[in-house]
Amino acid sequence: MPQHQESRPNSRPKMAPVSSLRAALLVSFSVSLTVLLGLGLPALLNALMRPLGLPETSVTECIVVLYLVGVLCLATPRIPRGSVQVSGKAVLITGCDSGFGHALAKHLHGLGLTVFAGCLLKHKGGEGAKALEEFNSDRMKVVQLDVCSEEQVNQAVEYIKDNIEDSERGLWAVVNNAGVSTFGEVEFTSMDTYRQVSEVNLWGTIRVTKAVLPLIRRAKGRVVNVASMFGRMGNAMRSPYCVSKYGVEAFSDCLRYEMKTWGVKVSIIEPGNFIAATGILTRDAVATTANKLWSEAPPVVKEDYGKAHFECHVAQMRSYCGSGVKDAASVLDDIADAVVSKRPHTRYNPSEPHWWIRLQMMTHLPAAISDRLYF
Repeated sequence: MPQHQESRPNSRPKMAPVSSLRAALLVSFSVSLTVLLGLGLPALLNALMRPLGLPETSVTECIVVLYLVGVLCLATPRIPRGSVQVSGKAVLITGCDSGFGHALAKHLHGLGLTVFAGCLLKHKGGEGAKALEEFNSDRMKVVQLDVCSEEQVNQAVEYIKDNIEDSERGLWAVVNNAGVSTFGEVEFTSMDTYRQVSEVNLWGTIRVTKAVLPLIRRAKGRVVNVASMFGRMGNAMRSPYCVSKYGVEAFSDCLRYEMKTWGVKVSIIEPGNFIAATGILTRDAVATTANKLWSEAPPVVKEDYGKAHFECHVAQMRSYCGSGVKDAASVLDDIADAVVSKRPHTRYNPSEPHWWIRLQMMTHLPAAISDRLYF
Protein backbone atom coordinates (compact mmCIF):
# COMPACT_ATOMS: atom_id res chain seq x y z
CA MET A 1 0.00 0.00 0.00
CA PRO A 2 2.70 2.61 0.79
CA GLN A 3 4.42 1.94 -2.57
CA HIS A 4 1.09 2.32 -4.35
CA GLN A 5 0.54 5.63 -2.61
CA GLU A 6 3.96 6.93 -3.56
CA SER A 7 3.35 6.16 -7.25
CA ARG A 8 0.21 8.30 -7.13
CA PRO A 9 1.22 11.45 -5.22
CA ASN A 10 -1.76 13.44 -6.50
CA SER A 11 -4.38 10.73 -6.00
CA ARG A 12 -5.31 11.69 -2.46
CA PRO A 13 -5.95 14.97 -0.65
CA LYS A 14 -3.08 16.20 1.47
CA MET A 15 -3.45 16.26 5.23
CA ALA A 16 -3.39 19.70 6.79
CA PRO A 17 0.03 20.20 8.44
CA VAL A 18 0.28 20.62 12.19
CA SER A 19 0.96 24.28 12.90
CA SER A 20 4.63 24.96 13.63
CA LEU A 21 3.60 28.26 15.23
CA ARG A 22 1.76 26.65 18.15
CA ALA A 23 4.45 27.43 20.69
CA ALA A 24 4.77 30.99 19.43
CA LEU A 25 0.99 31.45 19.60
CA LEU A 26 0.88 30.22 23.19
CA VAL A 27 3.68 32.60 24.19
CA SER A 28 2.06 35.48 22.32
CA PHE A 29 -1.30 34.81 23.92
CA SER A 30 0.27 34.67 27.39
CA VAL A 31 2.11 37.95 26.84
CA SER A 32 -0.99 39.64 25.40
CA LEU A 33 -3.11 38.47 28.33
CA THR A 34 -0.53 39.76 30.79
CA VAL A 35 -0.40 43.17 29.07
CA LEU A 36 -4.20 43.32 28.90
CA LEU A 37 -4.55 42.55 32.59
CA GLY A 38 -1.70 44.87 33.53
CA LEU A 39 -3.19 47.82 31.66
CA GLY A 40 -6.90 47.11 31.51
CA LEU A 41 -7.53 45.76 34.99
CA PRO A 42 -6.18 48.82 36.85
CA ALA A 43 -8.26 51.11 34.65
CA LEU A 44 -11.36 49.03 35.31
CA LEU A 45 -10.76 48.94 39.06
CA ASN A 46 -10.08 52.67 39.17
CA ALA A 47 -13.36 53.32 37.38
CA LEU A 48 -15.13 51.27 40.04
CA MET A 49 -13.25 52.92 42.92
CA ARG A 50 -14.09 56.54 42.04
CA PRO A 51 -17.87 56.35 42.59
CA LEU A 52 -17.24 54.58 45.89
CA GLY A 53 -14.85 57.29 47.09
CA LEU A 54 -12.02 54.73 47.46
CA PRO A 55 -8.35 55.42 46.59
CA GLU A 56 -7.27 54.50 43.09
CA THR A 57 -5.04 51.46 42.70
CA SER A 58 -1.74 51.11 40.90
CA VAL A 59 -0.72 48.61 38.26
CA THR A 60 1.56 46.87 40.73
CA GLU A 61 -1.16 46.54 43.33
CA CYS A 62 -3.58 45.09 40.78
CA ILE A 63 -1.08 42.49 39.62
CA VAL A 64 -0.29 41.53 43.23
CA VAL A 65 -4.00 41.21 44.07
CA LEU A 66 -4.63 39.12 40.94
CA TYR A 67 -1.71 36.85 41.80
CA LEU A 68 -2.90 36.40 45.38
CA VAL A 69 -6.44 35.58 44.21
CA GLY A 70 -5.02 32.99 41.83
CA VAL A 71 -2.92 31.41 44.55
CA LEU A 72 -5.90 31.31 46.92
CA CYS A 73 -8.14 29.69 44.31
CA LEU A 74 -5.60 26.99 43.49
CA ALA A 75 -4.00 26.38 46.89
CA THR A 76 -6.72 26.93 49.47
CA PRO A 77 -8.22 23.68 50.79
CA ARG A 78 -11.91 23.14 50.13
CA ILE A 79 -14.06 25.09 52.61
CA PRO A 80 -15.89 22.63 54.90
CA ARG A 81 -19.62 22.50 54.14
CA GLY A 82 -20.64 19.93 56.70
CA SER A 83 -21.30 16.21 56.24
CA VAL A 84 -24.42 14.11 56.52
CA GLN A 85 -24.61 11.25 59.00
CA VAL A 86 -23.46 8.17 57.06
CA SER A 87 -24.72 5.59 59.55
CA GLY A 88 -27.41 3.50 57.91
CA LYS A 89 -26.87 5.06 54.48
CA ALA A 90 -26.10 2.92 51.43
CA VAL A 91 -24.56 3.64 48.03
CA LEU A 92 -24.52 1.72 44.76
CA ILE A 93 -21.30 2.00 42.75
CA THR A 94 -20.98 0.62 39.21
CA GLY A 95 -17.73 -0.57 37.64
CA CYS A 96 -16.07 -1.87 40.82
CA ASP A 97 -13.94 -4.55 39.18
CA SER A 98 -10.96 -2.20 38.97
CA GLY A 99 -9.87 1.43 38.72
CA PHE A 100 -11.81 4.24 40.38
CA GLY A 101 -14.79 2.05 41.21
CA HIS A 102 -12.78 -0.61 43.06
CA ALA A 103 -10.86 1.99 45.07
CA LEU A 104 -14.05 3.98 45.73
CA ALA A 105 -15.88 0.95 47.13
CA LYS A 106 -13.12 0.53 49.70
CA HIS A 107 -12.97 4.27 50.40
CA LEU A 108 -16.70 4.75 51.03
CA HIS A 109 -16.83 1.56 53.07
CA GLY A 110 -14.05 3.02 55.20
CA LEU A 111 -16.15 6.13 55.75
CA GLY A 112 -18.93 4.02 57.23
CA LEU A 113 -21.34 3.70 54.30
CA THR A 114 -22.92 0.43 53.21
CA VAL A 115 -21.59 -0.26 49.73
CA PHE A 116 -23.31 -2.19 46.96
CA ALA A 117 -20.36 -2.78 44.64
CA GLY A 118 -21.49 -3.56 41.10
CA CYS A 119 -18.98 -5.81 39.34
CA LEU A 120 -19.18 -6.95 35.72
CA LEU A 121 -17.11 -10.09 36.34
CA LYS A 122 -18.46 -11.28 39.69
CA HIS A 123 -20.10 -14.33 38.09
CA LYS A 124 -16.77 -15.24 36.46
CA GLY A 125 -14.79 -15.01 39.69
CA GLY A 126 -13.16 -11.71 38.78
CA GLU A 127 -10.22 -10.65 40.95
CA GLY A 128 -11.75 -7.28 41.78
CA ALA A 129 -15.01 -8.81 42.97
CA LYS A 130 -13.14 -11.43 45.01
CA ALA A 131 -11.03 -8.76 46.73
CA LEU A 132 -14.15 -6.88 47.81
CA GLU A 133 -15.91 -10.04 48.97
CA GLU A 134 -12.91 -10.82 51.16
CA PHE A 135 -13.84 -7.83 53.33
CA ASN A 136 -16.39 -10.18 54.91
CA SER A 137 -18.34 -7.13 56.02
CA ASP A 138 -22.08 -6.64 56.30
CA ARG A 139 -21.51 -3.21 54.76
CA MET A 140 -19.69 -4.50 51.64
CA LYS A 141 -22.10 -6.27 49.30
CA VAL A 142 -20.79 -7.31 45.88
CA VAL A 143 -23.44 -7.40 43.16
CA GLN A 144 -23.27 -8.89 39.67
CA LEU A 145 -23.90 -5.90 37.40
CA ASP A 146 -23.52 -5.34 33.68
CA VAL A 147 -24.85 -1.83 33.10
CA CYS A 148 -25.72 -2.81 29.52
CA SER A 149 -28.13 -5.51 30.71
CA GLU A 150 -31.64 -4.43 31.65
CA GLU A 151 -32.13 -7.77 33.40
CA GLN A 152 -29.00 -7.49 35.56
CA VAL A 153 -29.76 -3.87 36.47
CA ASN A 154 -33.29 -4.81 37.60
CA GLN A 155 -31.95 -7.78 39.56
CA ALA A 156 -29.41 -5.53 41.27
CA VAL A 157 -32.17 -3.09 42.28
CA GLU A 158 -34.24 -5.92 43.77
CA TYR A 159 -31.19 -7.13 45.67
CA ILE A 160 -30.65 -3.62 47.05
CA LYS A 161 -34.29 -3.36 48.15
CA ASP A 162 -33.96 -6.67 50.00
CA ASN A 163 -30.69 -5.73 51.69
CA ILE A 164 -30.95 -2.11 52.77
CA GLU A 165 -31.80 -1.48 56.42
CA ASP A 166 -35.07 0.28 55.67
CA SER A 167 -36.51 0.20 52.17
CA GLU A 168 -38.79 3.08 53.09
CA ARG A 169 -35.72 5.29 53.67
CA GLY A 170 -34.47 4.40 50.20
CA LEU A 171 -30.96 4.30 48.75
CA TRP A 172 -28.81 7.28 49.66
CA ALA A 173 -26.59 7.47 46.56
CA VAL A 174 -25.66 5.96 43.23
CA VAL A 175 -22.23 6.52 41.67
CA ASN A 176 -22.28 5.80 37.95
CA ASN A 177 -18.63 5.00 37.44
CA ALA A 178 -18.64 2.11 34.94
CA GLY A 179 -17.04 3.16 31.68
CA VAL A 180 -14.89 2.16 28.74
CA SER A 181 -12.54 4.15 26.56
CA THR A 182 -11.00 3.88 23.13
CA PHE A 183 -9.29 6.02 20.52
CA GLY A 184 -9.25 6.51 16.76
CA GLU A 185 -9.92 9.20 14.19
CA VAL A 186 -13.50 9.49 13.02
CA GLU A 187 -12.94 7.88 9.60
CA PHE A 188 -11.15 4.92 11.18
CA THR A 189 -13.81 4.36 13.84
CA SER A 190 -16.70 2.02 13.06
CA MET A 191 -20.30 2.74 13.98
CA ASP A 192 -20.21 -0.39 16.15
CA THR A 193 -17.44 1.21 18.23
CA TYR A 194 -19.47 4.39 18.72
CA ARG A 195 -22.45 2.28 19.81
CA GLN A 196 -20.42 0.06 22.16
CA VAL A 197 -18.77 2.97 23.97
CA SER A 198 -22.02 4.88 24.40
CA GLU A 199 -23.86 1.72 25.46
CA VAL A 200 -21.66 1.56 28.55
CA ASN A 201 -20.76 5.17 29.25
CA LEU A 202 -24.05 6.90 28.41
CA TRP A 203 -26.93 4.43 28.14
CA GLY A 204 -25.52 2.42 31.06
CA THR A 205 -25.50 5.56 33.21
CA ILE A 206 -29.06 6.41 32.21
CA ARG A 207 -30.28 2.82 32.63
CA VAL A 208 -28.89 2.45 36.16
CA THR A 209 -30.01 5.93 37.22
CA LYS A 210 -33.60 5.41 36.07
CA ALA A 211 -33.74 2.04 37.82
CA VAL A 212 -32.66 3.36 41.24
CA LEU A 213 -34.16 6.85 41.06
CA PRO A 214 -37.35 5.96 43.00
CA LEU A 215 -35.12 4.75 45.87
CA ILE A 216 -32.90 7.83 45.61
CA ARG A 217 -35.90 10.18 45.65
CA ARG A 218 -37.27 8.44 48.72
CA ALA A 219 -33.99 9.14 50.55
CA LYS A 220 -33.62 12.66 49.10
CA GLY A 221 -30.18 11.39 48.22
CA ARG A 222 -27.45 11.80 45.62
CA VAL A 223 -26.75 10.92 42.01
CA VAL A 224 -23.04 11.14 41.16
CA ASN A 225 -22.06 10.62 37.54
CA VAL A 226 -18.44 10.16 36.53
CA ALA A 227 -17.95 11.99 33.24
CA SER A 228 -14.58 13.37 32.12
CA MET A 229 -12.82 16.56 31.16
CA PHE A 230 -13.56 15.25 27.64
CA GLY A 231 -17.23 15.68 28.44
CA ARG A 232 -16.60 19.44 28.41
CA MET A 233 -14.06 19.74 25.60
CA GLY A 234 -13.45 17.60 22.54
CA ASN A 235 -10.15 16.14 21.46
CA ALA A 236 -8.76 14.58 18.30
CA MET A 237 -8.67 10.77 18.27
CA ARG A 238 -11.24 10.53 21.09
CA SER A 239 -14.61 11.16 19.44
CA PRO A 240 -16.43 7.97 20.62
CA TYR A 241 -15.42 8.68 24.22
CA CYS A 242 -16.17 12.42 23.98
CA VAL A 243 -19.61 11.81 22.46
CA SER A 244 -20.56 9.49 25.32
CA LYS A 245 -19.23 11.79 28.06
CA TYR A 246 -20.84 14.90 26.56
CA GLY A 247 -24.06 12.91 26.79
CA VAL A 248 -23.43 12.13 30.47
CA GLU A 249 -22.94 15.86 31.13
CA ALA A 250 -26.21 16.77 29.37
CA PHE A 251 -28.15 13.99 31.09
CA SER A 252 -26.79 15.05 34.49
CA ASP A 253 -27.70 18.70 33.95
CA CYS A 254 -31.26 17.86 32.90
CA LEU A 255 -31.66 15.45 35.81
CA ARG A 256 -30.35 18.06 38.26
CA TYR A 257 -33.04 20.53 37.20
CA GLU A 258 -35.78 17.90 37.56
CA MET A 259 -34.57 16.53 40.91
CA LYS A 260 -34.29 19.91 42.63
CA THR A 261 -37.91 19.82 43.78
CA TRP A 262 -37.35 16.33 45.23
CA GLY A 263 -34.35 17.39 47.31
CA VAL A 264 -32.00 15.12 45.32
CA LYS A 265 -28.53 16.50 44.54
CA VAL A 266 -26.88 15.59 41.21
CA SER A 267 -23.12 16.00 40.83
CA ILE A 268 -20.72 15.42 37.95
CA ILE A 269 -17.11 14.29 38.35
CA GLU A 270 -14.82 15.38 35.52
CA PRO A 271 -11.43 13.69 36.03
CA GLY A 272 -8.41 14.77 34.04
CA ASN A 273 -5.64 12.38 33.03
CA PHE A 274 -5.48 9.52 35.55
CA ILE A 275 -4.14 6.86 33.20
CA ALA A 276 -1.25 6.07 35.54
CA ALA A 277 -3.59 5.69 38.51
CA THR A 278 -6.14 3.45 36.79
CA GLY A 279 -4.08 1.58 34.19
CA ILE A 280 -6.95 2.14 31.76
CA LEU A 281 -4.56 2.51 28.81
CA THR A 282 -1.77 -0.01 28.23
CA ARG A 283 0.63 -0.59 25.35
CA ASP A 284 -1.09 -3.92 24.62
CA ALA A 285 -4.49 -2.20 24.51
CA VAL A 286 -3.14 0.45 22.14
CA ALA A 287 -1.69 -2.23 19.84
CA THR A 288 -4.94 -4.23 19.82
CA THR A 289 -7.08 -1.17 19.11
CA ALA A 290 -4.69 0.06 16.39
CA ASN A 291 -4.79 -3.30 14.60
CA LYS A 292 -8.58 -3.28 14.71
CA LEU A 293 -8.81 0.29 13.44
CA TRP A 294 -6.51 -0.34 10.48
CA SER A 295 -7.97 -3.72 9.51
CA GLU A 296 -11.56 -2.43 9.57
CA ALA A 297 -10.92 0.90 7.84
CA PRO A 298 -12.35 1.34 4.32
CA PRO A 299 -9.73 1.08 1.54
CA VAL A 300 -10.24 4.71 0.51
CA VAL A 301 -9.52 5.89 4.06
CA LYS A 302 -6.32 3.82 4.24
CA GLU A 303 -5.20 5.21 0.91
CA ASP A 304 -6.00 8.84 1.64
CA TYR A 305 -4.54 8.96 5.16
CA GLY A 306 -1.63 6.59 4.63
CA LYS A 307 0.01 4.15 7.05
CA ALA A 308 2.66 6.69 8.14
CA HIS A 309 -0.01 9.13 9.32
CA PHE A 310 -1.87 6.34 11.10
CA GLU A 311 1.25 5.03 12.86
CA CYS A 312 2.17 8.55 13.97
CA HIS A 313 -1.15 8.92 15.78
CA VAL A 314 -0.88 5.44 17.28
CA ALA A 315 2.57 6.35 18.61
CA GLN A 316 1.06 9.46 20.17
CA MET A 317 -1.54 7.32 21.99
CA ARG A 318 1.19 4.90 23.06
CA SER A 319 3.09 7.80 24.63
CA TYR A 320 0.15 8.43 26.97
CA CYS A 321 0.48 5.00 28.61
CA GLY A 322 1.52 5.52 32.22
CA SER A 323 1.01 9.29 32.00
CA GLY A 324 -1.00 11.57 34.24
CA VAL A 325 -1.70 11.57 37.96
CA LYS A 326 -0.44 8.44 39.71
CA ASP A 327 -2.69 8.72 42.77
CA ALA A 328 -6.49 8.52 42.47
CA ALA A 329 -6.99 10.12 45.92
CA SER A 330 -8.25 13.45 44.52
CA VAL A 331 -10.96 11.70 42.49
CA LEU A 332 -12.00 9.53 45.44
CA ASP A 333 -12.15 12.58 47.73
CA ASP A 334 -14.30 14.50 45.25
CA ILE A 335 -16.74 11.61 44.79
CA ALA A 336 -16.92 11.14 48.56
CA ASP A 337 -17.62 14.85 48.98
CA ALA A 338 -20.44 14.62 46.42
CA VAL A 339 -21.90 11.70 48.36
CA VAL A 340 -21.62 12.92 51.97
CA SER A 341 -21.38 16.72 51.88
CA LYS A 342 -24.47 18.63 52.95
CA ARG A 343 -23.90 21.02 50.04
CA PRO A 344 -22.15 19.11 47.25
CA HIS A 345 -20.80 20.92 44.21
CA THR A 346 -22.46 20.57 40.82
CA ARG A 347 -19.13 19.79 39.15
CA TYR A 348 -15.79 18.55 40.40
CA ASN A 349 -12.61 18.82 38.31
CA PRO A 350 -9.84 16.64 39.78
CA SER A 351 -6.95 17.07 37.37
CA GLU A 352 -3.43 18.33 36.84
CA PRO A 353 -3.10 22.14 36.68
CA HIS A 354 -2.26 22.25 32.98
CA TRP A 355 -5.33 20.18 32.08
CA TRP A 356 -7.51 22.38 34.31
CA ILE A 357 -6.17 25.48 32.55
CA ARG A 358 -6.79 23.89 29.15
CA LEU A 359 -10.37 23.08 30.15
CA GLN A 360 -10.98 26.71 31.13
CA MET A 361 -9.43 27.97 27.89
CA MET A 362 -11.41 25.55 25.72
CA THR A 363 -14.72 26.31 27.42
CA HIS A 364 -14.42 30.09 27.87
CA LEU A 365 -12.37 31.43 24.95
CA PRO A 366 -13.78 31.83 21.43
CA ALA A 367 -13.20 28.60 19.49
CA ALA A 368 -11.09 30.44 16.92
CA ILE A 369 -8.55 31.23 19.66
CA SER A 370 -8.62 27.94 21.61
CA ASP A 371 -8.37 25.94 18.38
CA ARG A 372 -5.25 27.87 17.42
CA LEU A 373 -3.70 27.27 20.82
CA TYR A 374 -4.29 23.53 21.10
CA PHE A 375 -4.81 22.07 17.63
